[in-house]
Amino acid sequence: MPKRQRHQQLARLIEENPFITDRELTRQLKVSIQTIRLDRMELGIPELRERLKLMAERSYDSVRSLPLHEVIGDIVDLELDKSGISVFEIREEHVFSRTGIARGHHVFAQANSLAVAVIDDEIALTVTADIRFIRPVKLGEKCIAKAYVRSISGERSKAKVELFTYVGDEMVFQGNFVIYRSAGDNGSGGGDGHADRD
Repeated sequence: MPKRQRHQQLARLIEENPFITDRELTRQLKVSIQTIRLDRMELGIPELRERLKLMAERSYDSVRSLPLHEVIGDIVDLELDKSGISVFEIREEHVFSRTGIARGHHVFAQANSLAVAVIDDEIALTVTADIRFIRPVKLGEKCIAKAYVRSISGERSKAKVELFTYVGDEMVFQGNFVIYRSAGDNGSGGGDGHADRD
């Protein structure tokens, strides 16, 4: 394939999926990883880690329901009460040492924290989670979780969040969460209400 055509395809693939790794690009374009890296440099396209940082720096809503450092994974897109995306790389500390397979609670933690983070409220807690692990996730893979708020009930203060986690184009986890939100509580939760009485 001529260099110009390869450059066009490379740019298109990254435009379509900014989470694509150099290794995935080598498979799709059938060239060496060094060629991919050189092509990216010539085109001024940063490596995946840098692309993720740039996406995270773009303006998006701020998480209200928990401190950002408590979210498992890096939030790269967030529209409160609508949708959110986070990326979580599986490292040594996340896997079983014998198999290199991620411990399920790490994959669930990414999904659960994003389902809570996407809620536009000071207090958001998981009520129920109907989850399905579709395939094991391995050391070095990047989990891309996508959450969608499907409905918000008014009086009962609950939101339904549907969540899908992918590695590349392959779904590896699916969850349906019911999230409690304090907005409809009418202030009956206690807390700082007593501080101003003196």
